[in-house]
Amino acid sequence: MRRALEFLFTRVLRSRLGVALVIAVLVFGVIGGARLVSGPTEPTTAVTTRPTQPIASVDPEAGDDGVLASPPTAVAPRVRPGEPTPEQVAGRFTTAWLTGPGSTGDAWQARLRPLSTPALVEKMTGADPETVPARRSTGPPALRPRTESYVEARVPLDNGTLRLDLVAADGPWLVDAVDWERP
Repeated sequence: MRRALEFLFTRVLRSRLGVALVIAVLVFGVIGGARLVSGPTEPTTAVTTRPTQPIASVDPEAGDDGVLASPPTAVAPRVRPGEPTPEQVAGRFTTAWLTGPGSTGDAWQARLRPLSTPALVEKMTGADPETVPARRSTGPPALRPRTESYVEARVPLDNGTLRLDLVAADGPWLVDAVDWERP
């Protein structure tokens, strides 16, 4: 017996395997003791039980609050007397934008500047007018008013659609963003 205890304390407990075995016995002992002290648990209070009915997060009697269910309210863009309408600004901008090929960058941007917001002027600094993908307009701008001071205009061109975002914060309508959609 003495040799067994001596072997246990001098070799087994001084090795990594022995230390890991002692730690595992202590952990399982603490867990087992905690379960004995806590007593039996009820299966209905467990986190893993699933509800038998759907969980309602909205009052079912309140009606439909979805965006698609309600008809869109008609919003008319606000136009000050004597200033051009969003449709006129979109048409003028499109005409100036289409004159890009064949002109210098400075001349092209000078034609776009009075119809653009400062943010768009900054974004278009250094843009090459030769990259304009279309040559002519095939119809008038179609407006989609979003608010009184924000309108989306779609202009059909010979090989795609020019989408313009127009804003009128505290003054005339100006183009704030330009996007190109291929057919």
